[in-house]
Amino acid sequence: MSLTQLDPRLKLRHLRCFLEVVRLGGLARAASALNMSQPAATKTIQELEAILGVALFDRSRRTLALTSVGELFRLHAANGVAALLQGVQVTSHPSLAGTVRVGALPTVSTAILPTALAALTGDGIVVPTRVITGPNAYLIDMLRAGELDFVVGRMADPHDIAGLSFEHLYSELVCAVVRKDHPLTRRNSPALSSLSDYPWLMPPPDAVIRPTVERFLRAHDVPVSRNVLETVSDSFARNYLRATDAVWFISEGVVAPDCRDGLLAVLPFAMDETRGPVGLTTRVDVTLSPAAASVLAEIRQTSRGLPTLPQRPGALAPPSIHH
Repeated sequence: MSLTQLDPRLKLRHLRCFLEVVRLGGLARAASALNMSQPAATKTIQELEAILGVALFDRSRRTLALTSVGELFRLHAANGVAALLQGVQVTSHPSLAGTVRVGALPTVSTAILPTALAALTGDGIVVPTRVITGPNAYLIDMLRAGELDFVVGRMADPHDIAGLSFEHLYSELVCAVVRKDHPLTRRNSPALSSLSDYPWLMPPPDAVIRPTVERFLRAHDVPVSRNVLETVSDSFARNYLRATDAVWFISEGVVAPDCRDGLLAVLPFAMDETRGPVGLTTRVDVTLSPAAASVLAEIRQTSRGLPTLPQRPGALAPPSIHH
């Protein structure tokens, strides 16, 4: 194939079918999603491999898996289709050209974004902005598909953001939060193991901080509570905490305003092991619009002066574990 032009046999349908097979993990599901028969999907993939002159899938396994070349092609194909989709959207709907689409994890949707957007408005800059929240994997998929300009929040697993760019802004802890008059707040030196005596509010399994919380608790031999609720709703968690003795494991940034206002309290455990990077995830092959660049610049500025939770005097280090 020429280095200066695409093979004319290569069509958008080849790329769409390939990306759907990868995303859904099989030809049958991809064919159903694309409203085509499985034999037609199989033929489309075979045509693509013939055009490229390489095997994209390893067919020696029971499950369809990408070859190393296939993985490399996936990154470029996904970004290329995303850029094309963005161009079509802007051409078909010029009003979208100035709309900034931000994917935001809870950490930043309660702290950084409101402050950054308010600062822009205060400077007389009006930027139409659409903020989409949800699990990290969902937002990353939207970013790859060209439906978001960038994602701001905790860094995902490096494997999940392959082919994307992550810019570190700051680091933050996961903390154990309770209502201000919780029984544990009245103890001078509560034991870390006492957390198991109360219900837990946990992020769902696909949340970025869930593995971090689980590793911390396992490392310090904290038994799992008999009552574990999973939620992505901050409003539900806040109201549940106020009505119960539950303990909420959540990023500091989400609850910083509540703690400063005295509505919630951070338990005085040293949880430095849960510290993780928060930043911006972008596509490396797409240039941001001036509007998106202005929002991103303000987010950077806001993160530099982001207030933190009040100091927790006498933070308790977890006990040493010897096995």
